[in-house]
Amino acid sequence: MGIVAWAAATLAFATLHLAPGDAATAMGDDVPAQVRAQVRAKFSLDQPLPVQYARWLGAAVTGDFGWSPLRSRPVSDEVRTALGNTLRLVLPAFALAMLGGVFVGRWQAVHAEHRRDRATSTLLLVLYSVPEFWLGLTLVLLFARQWPLFPTGGMESDVAAYMTSLSRAKDRLWHLVLPVVTLTLVGVATVARYQRASLVQVLAQPFVRAAAAAGLPQHRILHGAWRASLPPVVTLGGVLLPAYAAGVVFVEGVFSWPGMGRLLVEAVARRDLWLVSGIVVVGATITALAAAAADLLRGVVDPRLTEVDADRRDAPTGPGVPA
Repeated sequence: MGIVAWAAATLAFATLHLAPGDAATAMGDDVPAQVRAQVRAKFSLDQPLPVQYARWLGAAVTGDFGWSPLRSRPVSDEVRTALGNTLRLVLPAFALAMLGGVFVGRWQAVHAEHRRDRATSTLLLVLYSVPEFWLGLTLVLLFARQWPLFPTGGMESDVAAYMTSLSRAKDRLWHLVLPVVTLTLVGVATVARYQRASLVQVLAQPFVRAAAAAGLPQHRILHGAWRASLPPVVTLGGVLLPAYAAGVVFVEGVFSWPGMGRLLVEAVARRDLWLVSGIVVVGATITALAAAAADLLRGVVDPRLTEVDADRRDAPTGPGVPA
């Protein structure tokens, strides 16, 4: 995990320095040259790149990602706030997408090649193909403009500070509806396609026909086949969660959500290297954790995978032993 975070941060550091200018240049043409020089000296921008990288990496190892010139706050504080806002949006959407996708995909596999299955597959393909920002804009136009049922954006109303705790919580939940629905619809389309394909493949296996021939109840056969089809879906979940965290930038832009995506765009535009690097390190860590969690869950939903891995570790190796 540490290697992944280091590699991602190093790549971000190198990529930002490929473009001309620095954080002092991004301050604008109206800023006096003396002020630019002070900023470069304060943040070591006047030092050679190896020196800048060594100083930044040495501080990052201790959890100090530096000071953000863009926000005039420590990077760790800024990233922590933005990450919390993004997780409020991503986690419910991810949970709903996984549950809804598994349910829809299982239903499709049971009714494979029927008219209802083909109609559902067509609808899911449309949702899968539609860009998230376009879907979000459509929901805003329909349910915030045409029919003003939900707010157009933001985390809460302008008068939220004057509300009671319960009213403020309801207000925040109301602001969550449209962005969560946007992410959920795209996620359901993705998960359902994987679940359907995996379950259809398992239902065609000999052990399913053998179980049916032995007279086992249909619901037990379907449940066993569904469990055997889950590992690819769990693996997809390990990829989908960090993809949500990274790709939510478009949804946050549409709904004016102050999360990691919007913060990253602003940091890149203003050449805030410290803030960009901090966000990239956190994103890489989330990706590594999600992949590790997916591997553990694969063993839970299908214990055979754990047994196979154990057999491979215990198998003898060396000359004369077949691979």
